[in-house]
Amino acid sequence: MKSVFLTTVLVAATTVAVLAQEDKSKRPSPPAKVSETINGKTITIDYAQPAAKGRNVWDSKGSLAPYGKVWRTGANEATVFETSKDLMVEGKALPAGKYALFTIPGEKVWTVIFNKKADQWGAYDYKESDDALRVKVPAKKAPMTMERFTIKLDKKGTVGLFWADAGTEFKVK
Repeated sequence: MKSVFLTTVLVAATTVAVLAQEDKSKRPSPPAKVSETINGKTITIDYAQPAAKGRNVWDSKGSLAPYGKVWRTGANEATVFETSKDLMVEGKALPAGKYALFTIPGEKVWTVIFNKKADQWGAYDYKESDDALRVKVPAKKAPMTMERFTIKLDKKGTVGLFWADAGTEFKVK
């Protein structure tokens, strides 16, 4: 009888834990979304916002988003970039659709990647062969120190990716 009771308690506790995980707003890196219509094209970016918490965010060794390595551009699931119509990213064509948005941060240049497999966890299963588009853009200093990773999208088509003291921007139209 004791084992049945303990099993029931364990199953109930596991169920509660799983349901708690489903509420993404309770995660340490909460969900965020930006959306804008630019020249009749609706662009939506869904991502999660990790916090720096005093940790090293950028460099070539042991940081949260190391230079020279593919980064999920946020936390948890891969960031999803969706466009309702074909658009141009830094002068290059990107067909309408949903993409995983990855980046390769660098001290001077970032590579922004639109990958055809939008439904991924992080960058663990990332494959370059699934890329729809890659563009290179200059690294930038963040407009202010940002505790949480933040994506900005304005009506002029500037997408900003910033965390801590650095990031980048790219143009869409």
